[in-house]
Amino acid sequence: MRLILSLLASLATLATSPASAERLTLDRIHADPALAGAAVRNLKVSPDGARVTFLKGRDDNQFQMDLWEYNLKDKTTHRLVDSKILVPEENLSDAEKARRERERTASLKGILNYSWSPDGKQLLVPIAGNLYLIDVAKPDAARLVASGQVLDPKISPQGRYVSFVRNQNLFVIDLSTGKERQLTTDGKDAIHNGEAEFIAQEEMGQRTGYYWAPDDSAIAYKRYDETQVPIARRFEIYADRTDVIEQRYPAAGDPNVTVQLKIVSPATGDIRDVDLGPNPDIYLVRADWSANSRTLTFQRQSRDQKTLELVAVDAATLQQRVVITEKSDTWTTIHDDLRFLKSRDAFIWASERSGRNHLYLYNLDGKLLHAISKGEWGIDNVLAVDEKAGKVYVASNRDAVTDKQVYALQIDGSTAANPKRITQADGWHDAAFARNGEVFVDSFSDQDTPPQVSIRRPDGAMVAWLEENKVDAKHPYAPYKADHLRTEYGTLKAQDGQTLYYSMIKPYKFDASKRYPVYLSTYGGPHAQHVSRKWGNYFDQYMAQQGFVVFRLDNRGSGRRERAFTDANYKRLGEVEVQDQLTGVAFLGQQRFVDAKRIGVFGWSYGGFMTLRLLSQASDKIAMGVSVAPVTDWKLYDTHYTEQFMSTPKDNPQGYAQSSVFAHVDGLKSPLLLVHGMADDNVLFTNSTRMIDALVNRGVQFELMTYPGAKHGISGKGPQRHVYGNIEAFFKKNLKPESN
Repeated sequence: MRLILSLLASLATLATSPASAERLTLDRIHADPALAGAAVRNLKVSPDGARVTFLKGRDDNQFQMDLWEYNLKDKTTHRLVDSKILVPEENLSDAEKARRERERTASLKGILNYSWSPDGKQLLVPIAGNLYLIDVAKPDAARLVASGQVLDPKISPQGRYVSFVRNQNLFVIDLSTGKERQLTTDGKDAIHNGEAEFIAQEEMGQRTGYYWAPDDSAIAYKRYDETQVPIARRFEIYADRTDVIEQRYPAAGDPNVTVQLKIVSPATGDIRDVDLGPNPDIYLVRADWSANSRTLTFQRQSRDQKTLELVAVDAATLQQRVVITEKSDTWTTIHDDLRFLKSRDAFIWASERSGRNHLYLYNLDGKLLHAISKGEWGIDNVLAVDEKAGKVYVASNRDAVTDKQVYALQIDGSTAANPKRITQADGWHDAAFARNGEVFVDSFSDQDTPPQVSIRRPDGAMVAWLEENKVDAKHPYAPYKADHLRTEYGTLKAQDGQTLYYSMIKPYKFDASKRYPVYLSTYGGPHAQHVSRKWGNYFDQYMAQQGFVVFRLDNRGSGRRERAFTDANYKRLGEVEVQDQLTGVAFLGQQRFVDAKRIGVFGWSYGGFMTLRLLSQASDKIAMGVSVAPVTDWKLYDTHYTEQFMSTPKDNPQGYAQSSVFAHVDGLKSPLLLVHGMADDNVLFTNSTRMIDALVNRGVQFELMTYPGAKHGISGKGPQRHVYGNIEAFFKKNLKPESN
């Protein structure tokens, strides 16, 4: 489970007021063109450093993605590949639909991903199960190289092959001959090759199940067998039919897939097995190759997730050794920050052993050489390594928890405590570096600035705007900017003294002498951050304009914080989170402009769980709630996520009992709107049917909205417009804000 990112983009503030302002509406939020302006995604710098490519929605359909480029030489921007010309109508496989649901891209169409050839001359573009190779010099002459619902396509590091998964087997195409070779043959039914299993995609951030050696000599791939995973037999109810789905879903305490790691030669098809150790009940969370292709590494996490080992395997002999062992009394965190150096036998590794996430340099034998970063702050992730300059570029919260900035650290550790800040504007920066580290693309926003995309040198100097996105008279948000409301930020103290960050938007035409109702938006789940200084949420803005105080608070357990903060909810999900949200409610009640009797709460996914827990434990303080797609009993949710924080139901029965909504539901007295998609394969609909049953048996009246065919995100323009319309209506009916 990860934070449900609303498909409503963000909004911002901005320049001079138009002569005639319009009020923001739900219909306009969900209409085209996108109010955010020319937003872009999936930014990449070509390997030769000549181009920056990105995906952008069309003017007539913000969810239909085309591939664009900015040419760094002639400084021009143009559409490189038109998705509608490539494939006029998409027909997706069930596997691809499920994959998009995992990646939170289910609402998008067209080109969702692409990859560069190592020489920067070709692009590999998958769309609707087909695979196209495109010469950037002749983009109109796209070449179909594979079809048949291919998944996870890649160009090999040296550019000799194209690889992909089809029908649960791994394939390669030799680009010199055009010949296709099937590398595995046993993939069918419960056997999958080259894929990441359900919980690896959903909870471990795995987007692939196979890994190329840098010299193209071999592919390491995951083979998993889900025979022993229990089958969740569920109904997917659509408007015109009901499908009976038998889904392999490992709930907390259940058996997981049996996983193997293998190495295959793309030239000969020869396959060798890598020993994963004597205990089959482990997680294979990552695999990587050393820069010289002589060593394959894999990361093995114990079932209880308290141990994470980095294991090095000699690619020739298959002899192996444990290089690093990370241990924790709670859980070890999975990351993507293993970087092998090319100039020496060493690698960069991230660890939270100090209580903060920092970087360390090791030699290939596992000897710690020195810390690359240290201090009372943490690394988000590694962005790039420039060995020639001796630098590693990282994203971090060093200067503000609510911000994300880019910093440079010296690999030799000389700047470990004092990294150089590269991005300067306070707010949120997402960066994509060129492979050689010579330029990066900076996507910046704050609470008053829409996403702006620039190309910069590694010292932060501007090269060019990719998308300045000024809110001028032609900008889609121009009619609404005069009424845009600013977001305020502050801190509170939790019961144990830790700092909690909150954000607040005061209502339209705010009058401090009046008392307003509150729209409290919560998520609250581990690894997620709900309060950040970036382009805000349209619905938050809309609700503030409708007369609500809009409030968010990141409780203990939330992401991008130190381990003392994130570990606070271990084995007792919902306890400290509710305490902290009620600290926020108490703070709101002390504000003269807040009507403490008119505070309502909304949450989705983990936030839906939080809504139910808050109503069950504090209906005297919270007047109403909307819960969308909630987990109601953690025994119903998947193994890796749930056991990370709760252990197993067998080992922690009391914790599971107390974390369940049903242990507290007798206290639920306030009005409730319960919402769920009727084809949700993440938080299964059973969570809500059990809630319905519990409320009915207690004689508790509530409102219910279910969406036929909808998955966890209830995606699509129509459903999104409808669900947020329901949320607004329920808040207005129960909290009755003044008309503005």
